[in-house]
Amino acid sequence: MVLLNLRVSEKATLGIVPWHYARNGGNSVDVKIQGSNAFKYLEFNLAPGEMVTVESGAMASMDAKVDLRNRFNGGLIKGLLRKFLGGESLFINDFSNPTDRPQRLFVTSSCPGDISAIELNGNSLCLEGGAYICSTPGVSLGMKWAGIASWIAGEGLFKLIVSGTGTAWFGGYGAFVERNVEGSYIVDSGHLVAYEPQIRLKTQLSSGIIGSFFSGEGFVTRLEGTGKVWLQSRSLSGLAGWLNPRL
Repeated sequence: MVLLNLRVSEKATLGIVPWHYARNGGNSVDVKIQGSNAFKYLEFNLAPGEMVTVESGAMASMDAKVDLRNRFNGGLIKGLLRKFLGGESLFINDFSNPTDRPQRLFVTSSCPGDISAIELNGNSLCLEGGAYICSTPGVSLGMKWAGIASWIAGEGLFKLIVSGTGTAWFGGYGAFVERNVEGSYIVDSGHLVAYEPQIRLKTQLSSGIIGSFFSGEGFVTRLEGTGKVWLQSRSLSGLAGWLNPRL
């Protein structure tokens, strides 16, 4: 089995992987983030023996000779916990190329929006439920307690952790906004997608009780610490709130 060994160009910073990659031995492999910000998708050109792990339901199309095998997301018990507490699928799929020629695989997110990638070298990244799309071998999925504050903010009681060595792709609703937090930063509920594990989350009112009620902001999330966060320019709760009166 040949693993995808991704090479970061000089333009890539803070772990963000550029759109073109290379595999072992320097031979080029076509793995690109395609499409506009609102409708991005991933195009893999799997070399013989290469494999990528994909969230259930994220495959859009593929060559007929690509091999698909599904398995529990970390085992039965962990898979059930990630499904019901972390907002992820019970199963994940391994797509591999068993032939002697390159095979194409197209992967997309469950909602229209941006896609980003991060290269992991023993570090980890926290993802909100539903953000994970796919990863290369060597990346593992875990789950940790996020706290009551995260639940009040609408982000869930548990957070997903991607860690290990490899590359993980994640998606959001709308365009991504990247911020380097140094101290404190306020984020409206539903806009946080990913953050480095040293960032702490706290929930608070956007202003006073009366001001929070009439402003329509309610509770917000205070990010504290030093690290990078990924925000989405739109929120699904905002879309639902806009649609409900019109249905």
